[in-house]
Amino acid sequence: MNPLIEALSVTQGDMKVWRHHMHRHPELAFEEYETARYIADLLRGWGYEVTEGIGKTGVVASLRAGDGDKAIGLRADTDALAVQEMVDSDHKSTVPGKSHTCGHDGHSAMLLGAAEYLARTRNFNGTVHLIFQPAEEVMGGAPAMIADGLFERFPMERVFGMHNMPSLERGKLYFTAGPVMAAVDNWEIELGGKGSHGSMPEKSIDPVVAGASLVMALQTIVSRNVAAKDAAVVSVGAFLAGDAGNVIPQTAILRLSIRTSSP
Repeated sequence: MNPLIEALSVTQGDMKVWRHHMHRHPELAFEEYETARYIADLLRGWGYEVTEGIGKTGVVASLRAGDGDKAIGLRADTDALAVQEMVDSDHKSTVPGKSHTCGHDGHSAMLLGAAEYLARTRNFNGTVHLIFQPAEEVMGGAPAMIADGLFERFPMERVFGMHNMPSLERGKLYFTAGPVMAAVDNWEIELGGKGSHGSMPEKSIDPVVAGASLVMALQTIVSRNVAAKDAAVVSVGAFLAGDAGNVIPQTAILRLSIRTSSP
């Protein structure tokens, strides 16, 4: 067995315990107070210098070994989703309407496993900063930590992160040249029209029809404006308009996400 894998396998059982604990107690974006406390307590027990409350609920843990002057960051996310967990297991979410269905409990457990290994072996020369980022799902955690002085307070030359991918072969790490994970922008579009009774559509400026046309038009962005060698996704996830079948509403709202691998 590879010596590194063998050394890391010592904590395999612990990583399972840590992940199951976080899975049972999911917390949404910027609400990860107990998750942060749980992570911080473990890190302090291994000798890390721990700073909590960065970007509200973020945690940074620092460890130095040898006399090297270089520093890197290792990053994981900590927040859960507002999704009811349907799978029954002994570590099922105990919080109604919240669950770790994107795997951030696994990301955090993996980084804790690396943290334990680094503290136990000191098998590096320089400084390692472990970044436990909150609020990834709402795209707010990273900007909040950066605005709170993350890189000024903890200078580092590189930051390494990863994401689980259940479709890939178990036990392997995958790398590729260029972008791997997409950047994402969330949009909300409000269409203003003129309401009317459903029996008199001629007196309206119908935002529902306009919104439906816009949903279809948005699907042509990728096929007609993005080169085949590039990757992009435009997904409309919500279409909100009125609440009665016989009334044309005054407004309609579209909520969508755009994912891209290049500017």
